Amino acid sequence: MIGTIRARVPLRLGLAGGGTDLSPYCDRFGGAVLNTTIDRYAYTFIAPSDDGCVRFCAPDLDITESFPLDLGALTPARLRLHAGVLRRMARTYADGKLTPMIVTSYVEAPAGSGLGSSSALVVALVEAFREYYNAPLGPYDVAHLAYEIERIDLALAGGKQDQYAATFGGINFIEFAGQDRVIVNPLRVNPAVMNELESSMVVCFTGVSRRSEEIIIEQQRRMMLPADEALDSLHQLKRDALDMKDALLRGQIMRMAEILDRSWQAKQRTAAGISTGLIQRLYDVALAHGAIGGKVSGAGGGGFLMFIVPPDRRIQVIRALNDAGGDAEGVRFVAAGAESWIVPA
Repeated sequence: MIGTIRARVPLRLGLAGGGTDLSPYCDRFGGAVLNTTIDRYAYTFIAPSDDGCVRFCAPDLDITESFPLDLGALTPARLRLHAGVLRRMARTYADGKLTPMIVTSYVEAPAGSGLGSSSALVVALVEAFREYYNAPLGPYDVAHLAYEIERIDLALAGGKQDQYAATFGGINFIEFAGQDRVIVNPLRVNPAVMNELESSMVVCFTGVSRRSEEIIIEQQRRMMLPADEALDSLHQLKRDALDMKDALLRGQIMRMAEILDRSWQAKQRTAAGISTGLIQRLYDVALAHGAIGGKVSGAGGGGFLMFIVPPDRRIQVIRALNDAGGDAEGVRFVAAGAESWIVPA
């Protein structure tokens, strides 16, 4: 009998271009983002069960639920991501038949964090079931399937970058075009530059887990209006992604901070509610104590902020943000993307 399957997928920081991976913008104009994966993960474990049921467990959410071996019975699941992935994978690779199993997951960041945690969890589920069903899927297949399950099957609003960042891992410049065309360009960055950037990075959780759907839906509506400033701002965000890539490859950390700050100003013009009083207060505190530039990671409204700080001022910035009510710390970059393995029975 097969043993327990485990999958691990990293979360990401969006350095530039976020929002241009949303349809219909990327379908009409092409999108581009620069992101890097970090040392926080989404996990999925699949273990055999002897109770004749399918059981979903999310200990970080305090949810456990059981279902008979019938795909139709999964519809009312509270853990919609688990049910959506299992439905698609079982239909495609097991003729719609279920076997008794326990599917357990947790994420090392709260939902609505802006670190792509929901999409990373979907990728972790797909990767675990890829191993479970021995499905012939490469990285592009895993990322695209995760995107389809989340955005089409479950009709959850959002873009495309998170699934590809989580699957491939590392620091990537990702391009999006019409007809679901995606190109992941891994960047060969001087290790000294990556060390300097990592030493310059501060992330700060606001304590507010936001629902991004309203912001994303407003962005999608406004990007269809030719005279709206949101469209011009998205064009700016795409240019910023190109400039950020150039600055990174040249090792120009100060310039990266300036682009980060410029992108933050443009991002706020794409929809209401991206910044809040709390976000602005933490942003001002960070700059007052030495940060050079910063922005929210993800859609906005809460979640994590990220700052580029001179390394010799990083501790001061972290202390000031924590004193102001944030939860700040440094972060480590990771190169590996989605991984899965089998623990022998």
